[in-house]
Amino acid sequence: MNKIMLMGRLTRDPETRYSQGESQFAIARFSLAVDRRFKRQGEPDADFFNCTAFGKQGEFVEKYLKQGTKILLSGHVQNDNYTNKNGEKVYSVQIIAEEIEFAESKASQGGGGFQPVQPDPTQAADDGFLNIPNGIEEELPFNTSR
Repeated sequence: MNKIMLMGRLTRDPETRYSQGESQFAIARFSLAVDRRFKRQGEPDADFFNCTAFGKQGEFVEKYLKQGTKILLSGHVQNDNYTNKNGEKVYSVQIIAEEIEFAESKASQGGGGFQPVQPDPTQAADDGFLNIPNGIEEELPFNTSR
């Protein structure tokens, strides 16, 4: 089994290109810094992984991710070994992203976004639930009348 899960921040804006041919698809490359759980003096605090996302995931990366964005990535590790022009073997790995999710809200990144409304304690009913004001049903994302 070849499965990896990483949580970290993009170290730079992603680079996206599209494949050639009839059925073009996105190829997004980015670097992810993952904090080490245990930090030792004199050693790095994070590990850096080169990641690639293809197709719809690549389009998602291009559209929504930028330097500093914290994500949760699941995918697999792929060897990228090759022989350079000097005849030397070069060993490297890359992470192929299969699923990507945001690991924090846009508001916690300092970019604004959704701000939760703090409930008014004076509106609490005797049963401990908040009263829903009349006429607000149209604005709720679910149906309250059954």
